[in-house]
Amino acid sequence: MKQAFRKALVSLVSLTAMVLTATGGAAADAPKPPMDTPAMMKGIQTAVLAGGCFWGMEGVFERLKGVVDVTSGYSGGDAETAHYEMVGSGTTGHAESIQIRYDPSQVSYGTLLKVFFTVAHDPTELNFQGPDYGTQYRSAIFYANDGQKQVAEGYIRGLAQARVFSKPIVTQLAPLKAFYPAEEYHQHFLDRNPGYPYIVFYDLPKIAELKKTFPQLVTDKS
Repeated sequence: MKQAFRKALVSLVSLTAMVLTATGGAAADAPKPPMDTPAMMKGIQTAVLAGGCFWGMEGVFERLKGVVDVTSGYSGGDAETAHYEMVGSGTTGHAESIQIRYDPSQVSYGTLLKVFFTVAHDPTELNFQGPDYGTQYRSAIFYANDGQKQVAEGYIRGLAQARVFSKPIVTQLAPLKAFYPAEEYHQHFLDRNPGYPYIVFYDLPKIAELKKTFPQLVTDKS
């Protein structure tokens, strides 16, 4: 489905403004996330998030201080179906996801979630994100432990109570069973293809919003 939309990107320029304002004002209105548990602050930690096409998600989180590396991939399904063409059918249970390895002494899991909810994607879109439709583009947090689940549940409650979004948050919370790295050509796609139309229309504006809204979180190299 994604490929079909990309072929029509030139005619979809008018939708860009709508995509960019989908979470407009969310960052300013968002409450502070719950504090990480002590166990979540020891050594390099891992977070797995899904929020539409993994190209833009990866590009956003690669620019955060404290992030060691980000890998695009698939989570939610089985190993034998963790392939781009199969995931694209929307029948595998997988979501396009990213695996973030980060240093909790520099950036907390809660802070990652704040960026996830307010900049990286629109958590009110059910089984689609921007121009991409299907369960493989769903909003999801794959928690690796009870601490991550606790922080995620608490933050979603806080966002709902603060009425940050005009529509309900539909982000799925699911235990992390496995993460499967995507094909090599998907890795660091945004940085390697900054002029690609899809990146220009839908992902570079997220990078600009990140730098504008959370300059204190962005690495100097970004």
